[in-house]
Amino acid sequence: MSQHASPASPASQPSADRAAMLWGTVVGLLQAATPLAFWWLDSATVYALGLAVIAAVYVGFAVADGRPKVIAVESSVTLAFVLVAAAAITGSPWLLVLGLAGHGLKDLWQHRTHFVANTRWWPPFCMIVDWVVAAIIVGEIAAGMHFS
Repeated sequence: MSQHASPASPASQPSADRAAMLWGTVVGLLQAATPLAFWWLDSATVYALGLAVIAAVYVGFAVADGRPKVIAVESSVTLAFVLVAAAAITGSPWLLVLGLAGHGLKDLWQHRTHFVANTRWWPPFCMIVDWVVAAIIVGEIAAGMHFS
């Protein structure tokens, strides 16, 4: 079994959450621009790869946590997001929005429950990354952007 660190003191938590969310906004804007860096791939493919990678990060946290139940749950949840991402490559770009928004909700749940130990700053950071990219994809869909 792993040793679980105690959560940050209540006084420092809101400040840490704000910093994580600020950086989440910055990284979300950068991630939304990743199709420009991979111009030879369809935007749907690039965004889907991003969703799969983001979801898989929790598998690493689960392994570090060390509890078999946590590893099994996080691996299963990651598989679900990978399947949504794969379907989005040739399906509707709304699947990307659904996947990213859903992962943001999963991050919010993780932040509130601390299901995976020692992830203090990651869930609010990742939640904002997910929601910023999802919002930008909604804007791209509304603007008539072609995804595949």
